[in-house]
Amino acid sequence: MGASRQHEPSPRSARPSDASPDLTQSPDLIPSPDLIPSPDLTQSLDLTHQYLPGMSVIAIGGEVDRSTTALLAGYVERVRRPGDHVVFDLAELRFMDSSGLHVLLISARQAAADGVRVHLAAAQGAPARLLQITDVGAYLPMHPTVEQAITAVLTATRTR
Repeated sequence: MGASRQHEPSPRSARPSDASPDLTQSPDLIPSPDLIPSPDLTQSLDLTHQYLPGMSVIAIGGEVDRSTTALLAGYVERVRRPGDHVVFDLAELRFMDSSGLHVLLISARQAAADGVRVHLAAAQGAPARLLQITDVGAYLPMHPTVEQAITAVLTATRTR
């Protein structure tokens, strides 16, 4: 006959019912990582791009925060063509924190190494406020519309 397993009461069942569980002492109360649903990050971040002569236009929609920054950075790295100016279309961006701002500034540094610039266009609401209070406009050209950003890039390219 096989060995029998004895059931020992869990710390949860040994407590009075009105006491709150101590999660640090009861590993059976901590859900397995497999059971915790992971957020669908693609629903909160929408990325598209188009290529125009001498520039990559990257539209960022939704929310950029710590949970979506890696997706944004990877996308920008994948679609940005070396030697192209970059226009970030922020018209559909609802939220951006400092981690998203970091991606924009890193992109600007990479573009500068190629002798081109990053332009920001159509920022509104909270993202526009973040760009304003951090004075990003002192480092990156900001435009009210994507069309104006594209015109600025084309004008700068012709005067080279």
